[in-house]
Amino acid sequence: IGGAFGGNRGLRPMPPEKGIFPLDHMHLCDLEKKEYLHCLKTASHQSEKCRDFSKKYLQCRMEKNLMAKQDLAELGFKGSNVENHDETITERIDN
Repeated sequence: IGGAFGGNRGLRPMPPEKGIFPLDHMHLCDLEKKEYLHCLKTASHQSEKCRDFSKKYLQCRMEKNLMAKQDLAELGFKGSNVENHDETITERIDN
């Protein structure tokens, strides 16, 4: 029998590819997270339209030691948008 949720109890769970990382309990990157989620909502959840916001959120997490520092090109930000690390995103949402 498959267990309480129909799964096979013999399979071992696989860890995430990047491992675990701390949650933002101190809300250090809340603004960046809210901007990204707002963008997703207004863009019908098409993440490619919100790449600048996701990049900004990941940069915040790396700066605040909430995830390991990593080259943005390795996270899928290749090309010209990786070169400008000090790029400012002017669109903001109201809290």
